[in-house]
Amino acid sequence: METTRHFTATTYIVNDGATALHLHDRLGITIPPGGHVDRDELPHEAALREVREETGLNPTLIDDTTTIPAPAGETLPEPRHMMLYDINVHSNGTVGHQHIDHIYFAVVESRDIDPPAGEAAADVWEWYTPTELRERDIDTDTATIGCEAISVVDEALSSN
Repeated sequence: METTRHFTATTYIVNDGATALHLHDRLGITIPPGGHVDRDELPHEAALREVREETGLNPTLIDDTTTIPAPAGETLPEPRHMMLYDINVHSNGTVGHQHIDHIYFAVVESRDIDPPAGEAAADVWEWYTPTELRERDIDTDTATIGCEAISVVDEALSSN
């Protein structure tokens, strides 16, 4: 059986020492904003679009990618992590669908989440500090990456 793989992009948004996560109604897990990379869209563009679509916030990527001069090329923001997630596992153990997730970190200027119509309501979102990420019932990868995002963003802001 063939495994279908889709590219996705996720962004841990940070404001004042906390990251925003929401309980995804279909998946039943608490996650940051993210979704599929659209046709003809770059992963970092999808990461920013998904934040705007899901939260109404305008993120700024924290990007320390080394620029390489290339006459016919362009350096793209590197994801902080790339993860492979099994989305659809059949009863016989074969995997039918996977997400190749590009994970980015970004800063937002406000915690005022105001999703546009058609998105999950603002009340499903919550801001988590590193302590809350570790103490709450949140998947280990989400808590670990969330703590890292807060640290990286805070360090980037303090060095400016």
